[in-house]
Amino acid sequence: MAKTNNMINDLGKFYVLWFTQSLSQLGSSISAFALTLWLYEKSGSALSTAALSICTYLPYVAMSIFAGAISDRFDKKKTMLWCDVFAALCTIIVFFMYKNDLLEGYHLYFINALTGLMNTIQQPASEVAYTIITPKEYYQKTSALQYLSRSVISVGSPLIASLLYGFAKLDGAIYADLLSFSIAFIVLLFFNRIPETQKDNKDDISFIQMTKEGLSFLKENRLILDIMLFMSGVNLVASAFDAVLPALVIPNPRGGNTVLGIVTSCSGIAMVIGSIFATNMPKPKNRVRVIYLTMLFALGIENFLLAFSRNPIMWCIGQVIGWILVPVMSANENVIMKNVIPMELMGRIYACRNTFQFSTIPLGLFLGGFLTDNFAEPFMAANASNKFLTTLFGVGKGSGAALMMFILGVAGIVVCLVFGKILEQYEYSD
Repeated sequence: MAKTNNMINDLGKFYVLWFTQSLSQLGSSISAFALTLWLYEKSGSALSTAALSICTYLPYVAMSIFAGAISDRFDKKKTMLWCDVFAALCTIIVFFMYKNDLLEGYHLYFINALTGLMNTIQQPASEVAYTIITPKEYYQKTSALQYLSRSVISVGSPLIASLLYGFAKLDGAIYADLLSFSIAFIVLLFFNRIPETQKDNKDDISFIQMTKEGLSFLKENRLILDIMLFMSGVNLVASAFDAVLPALVIPNPRGGNTVLGIVTSCSGIAMVIGSIFATNMPKPKNRVRVIYLTMLFALGIENFLLAFSRNPIMWCIGQVIGWILVPVMSANENVIMKNVIPMELMGRIYACRNTFQFSTIPLGLFLGGFLTDNFAEPFMAANASNKFLTTLFGVGKGSGAALMMFILGVAGIVVCLVFGKILEQYEYSD
């Protein structure tokens, strides 16, 4: 009991910041999903709704490496507050245009690009803020809790947004977003004290020079850079998987849109379970080994299960296997970064991570869809009489997607083994 009380006292500031910021992120996700529903209802185009995510994501990837310097220069609390205010103003503008029948798809693309740009500044500042107020011995637990909230949001926000949109259209979702923002903003402004780091408000260094300092640190500290590069390879394979999954499930006689929703939701549920496990797991002897072995387990089993099975239950099991250890990997990666990176450089390095690790996701999404449509499906159609191939991957539409799952399974194993050999030279235990 005394140990629990000490932990609550030590992590009191973290719990308050984590809960209120997670609440704000949930509100933002609800309104974003509701806007997706509104746009699809208005346009009837899947591409137009996908463009919302692209417009949010591209500035995040393209500008993160430079935005980290802004995060490291200025006070973290003020940076978070100003970014929150900007996001809230964007939401209010959208609501005003919607209520006056002025809202069009291209308005949302532009606003999403702006909010994506703000996220490139806010996210590194938030990571540093969490690190500042967290005692070192709790890095693993708090990193897992951060992933837990993201997992819960990914599962819960579509459901809540759909319910609110069904009852009150965009009004209900936007009200929920603004309410959650108000709570998080007031708590952060009046009740959360985040100390400044050594380089906050240091004006005698240019942003370009600060960015170069971050890149120089990565060049001299190959452990962090090699982990980032490894994760970029993992994200390439995982995002290609995301593009192939609908082509595997929907055409299958035992699949369809509803089954795809169930299979997809299994990944979110698995991440929630994995996050809870990661908060309580003992400290590993070598965190680097945990990172690449968890991904070898995930990529090496999930893709093959989906490639060789035509059963929705096996698809769900594959999703659970593929995602349940992701929070464990993420928690260990965060612990290494928080222990190795100097506090005054942390914003820049986290921003570099966003650029390096996530830049392969759009490429993976493109390659997965392109290769399925233009290579795998035509190949299986041309070899429909080949008993060996049809026994492995099935027949008809969707068999090419199964073949792509097999290819991605091989690619995932290769990525993990190649980088595993590189990462084996490092042995990190805090």
